[in-house]
Amino acid sequence: MGSSFGSINTALTSLYAQRRGLDVTGQNIANANTEGYTRQRVDMQASVGSVVPVRWATTDGLGTGVEINDVQRLRDQYLENRGRTEHGNNSYLTNQAAAYNSLEDVFAEPGDTALQAQIHDMWAAWGDVGDEPNSTAARSALVQQSKVVSDNINSAYGAMDAQWSANSSQLTKYATEVNTTAGTIAQLNDSIVKAKATGVVVNELEDRRDSAVLHLSELTGATAQLRKNGSMDVFVGNSLLVNYNTTRQMSATGGVATMDAQRDYNDGLLPPGSKPAGLTWTDNGDTVQAGGTMGSMVDTMTSILPDMAAKLDKVAKSMVDIVNTATNAAYKSDGTAGGDFFVGDFTTGRYARNMRVGITNPSDIAVSGKNETNADGTPKLDPVSGLPVGTNDGSVANTLASTAKLPTSPDVSYQSMIADLGVNAQTATRRSEIQANVTDQVDAAREAESGVNLDEEMTNLLTYQRGYEAASRVLTTIDSMLDQLINRTGLVGR
Repeated sequence: MGSSFGSINTALTSLYAQRRGLDVTGQNIANANTEGYTRQRVDMQASVGSVVPVRWATTDGLGTGVEINDVQRLRDQYLENRGRTEHGNNSYLTNQAAAYNSLEDVFAEPGDTALQAQIHDMWAAWGDVGDEPNSTAARSALVQQSKVVSDNINSAYGAMDAQWSANSSQLTKYATEVNTTAGTIAQLNDSIVKAKATGVVVNELEDRRDSAVLHLSELTGATAQLRKNGSMDVFVGNSLLVNYNTTRQMSATGGVATMDAQRDYNDGLLPPGSKPAGLTWTDNGDTVQAGGTMGSMVDTMTSILPDMAAKLDKVAKSMVDIVNTATNAAYKSDGTAGGDFFVGDFTTGRYARNMRVGITNPSDIAVSGKNETNADGTPKLDPVSGLPVGTNDGSVANTLASTAKLPTSPDVSYQSMIADLGVNAQTATRRSEIQANVTDQVDAAREAESGVNLDEEMTNLLTYQRGYEAASRVLTTIDSMLDQLINRTGLVGR
């Protein structure tokens, strides 16, 4: 049978257990508003005496109190993995929507001061010159309006180039942040494995690690897998980023450095072995297949911005070719042959970046369809200057004024470009909104599982308090019994 003094130990184990429960509950309450904190719960189990029959055993088989089996961290690993996936998808789509919204801000269509309206005004200015070919005011207005159009096209291309460069700079900073975070996870892995081997509770360290992994998921679409020893491997794409306490480094350098170079890469114009903008592993130079914010930035730099720049170049080239072809075949007011109206370095095909109005003197605009001729068909010469005399009929200007109505006009190309941009932007925004709702739902499920509920914690607080008080009462009762046994037994008859 059990010893009388054994009951003291039974009550004492309860005091220890209830106090531990109070400590853990207090920790939960203290961190109710701490981001990334996971609520904890004390796992108690009954202590037992000898359960194996022994010949000379004196135990009666009753338990010997309570013991703390573990302090559990209440997280659902499935929900955590799902949360990382959804956060990565949400970050990707959010960045995509932001990229398209920035492009919409560049063109600001529709609007009275947007490029479409300015191109319309330019064709109207050609019509004014056609109606009054000798009007210096009309010619000056045409030059100014054409400069507005070319400047706006230059500005739009420059804005996309600046957006590309901003993405490139930010991608480099994010790569450094990923490398730093991966190093933190590796250090936490090492601490967690060593602490668990000695039986130390590491719930707070695991919270910090999960928060770091979630941050990597948002940046790169990273996924994670737990090992039996408590460490966590982190993957980006199908490649290991963190393996226990070792990490791989990634870099955003080594590829093309400008948007124009990226366009040349897309068109196959760069030397073999050239690499596009993006992320690479520093140990072997392989491309990092990232998702999340960084994956979206790479897609923006390699696809969205270069494609929009190419479409704008198509619009600018169409405008330059149509106007210059007409003015080169026309004659100036003094009867001399016309020349290019738009000029620039077009050898690289970058019309939108380089086009500008080459006319400085309004009288140099060639709008006449033909020169006056003598009866024998020879050009009629001005008796003073000796130059051919032009009819100055403005027919070329009138022809250019009707360009907007042609199916091959730059207006049609520009409208198609803006329509595609609007559709893509709207699609990206809707997908982002839907994904945000999905992410919120998953986060709500994660919070329900691992978040601190103050009402529940107050209930636990009272439960452990009452348990502690009851264990104290048991200990007091046993003390009174032992006092009776030790100090009062055997006094009768003395």
